[in-house]
Amino acid sequence: MDIAFIVETIVKIVVILLVFSALAGFGTYLERKVLAFMQRRLGPMHVGPFGLLQVAADGIKLFTKEDIIPQNVVKPIFKIAPVITAATAFMAAAAIPFWPEFTVFGYTVHPIVADINIGILYILGVMAIGLYGPLLGGMASANKFSLISAARSAAVFISYEVVSGLSLLAPLMMVGSLSLIDINNYQAGGIGSWIVWSQPVAFVLFWIAAFAETGRTPFHLIANDHEIIDGFGTEYSGMRWGLFFIGEYANMFFISFVIAIIFLGGYGDGTGLGVLGLLLKVAFFFFFFLWTRAAWPDVRPDQLMWLCWKVLMPLAVINVVITGFVMMF
Repeated sequence: MDIAFIVETIVKIVVILLVFSALAGFGTYLERKVLAFMQRRLGPMHVGPFGLLQVAADGIKLFTKEDIIPQNVVKPIFKIAPVITAATAFMAAAAIPFWPEFTVFGYTVHPIVADINIGILYILGVMAIGLYGPLLGGMASANKFSLISAARSAAVFISYEVVSGLSLLAPLMMVGSLSLIDINNYQAGGIGSWIVWSQPVAFVLFWIAAFAETGRTPFHLIANDHEIIDGFGTEYSGMRWGLFFIGEYANMFFISFVIAIIFLGGYGDGTGLGVLGLLLKVAFFFFFFLWTRAAWPDVRPDQLMWLCWKVLMPLAVINVVITGFVMMF
């Protein structure tokens, strides 16, 4: 195997880990500022200019806070659960093209860790494994409410994975490939060639499923931190709790990249903006995650399941059937 390829891959992995770990921390600052603005408050203001150093203060607190492991938990599983959540979030990034390829000193760099021809299938599969983080964390905790939260999180993840998978079938039928680079190139003709215009139903369905799979409001039923306890994370403290948090925010960024690439042309959308255009789309989707938290109340678990199985899934199946008939004729 080429040494340059190995070095390039290691560098890309390290860059993704560092950049998106930092962005996950900065995302908490953005969320607090957005919520404060929408609720006519100031948000973080005292640590650094405009409260920007609040991110560093929170990071220091997480790294130095005592790591408490309750006496009656299943210790090996309790310890590994947060790692699963964070690791699967970053593993999903391996098949995402964050940038068009570029040349440095005559060497062509491909800003994707693994350009596999089943990229979107890999991402959905790895994100599905992320279910085991909150599930095992809640099951291993010595807390019956954590167990209930774990069961609820499993129901939400499994149900909305069906919706996200079915919603993507129609666009993939049009493109004829599971590679995100091929999907990006399919929309290179300009704004008019974006898949969102031909598959608006799939776009909305996948976007809704993204809220459920990242555990964001109004589908924030996985760990309801506004309830009396914090769901499956009740028994956690310090950096183990922080890993759950990093996994959630990293997932928000990665799913925003996936939505922008599949439905909104990605970086080669013919607008001339290139990478800047992709980053603006990702920023909008991330902002929308924060916006909905400020504007929408949570739904009940039974309402969430009703929406999934009786509304969204039938719509996804009908959309796939209609797309198939249109492609045939």
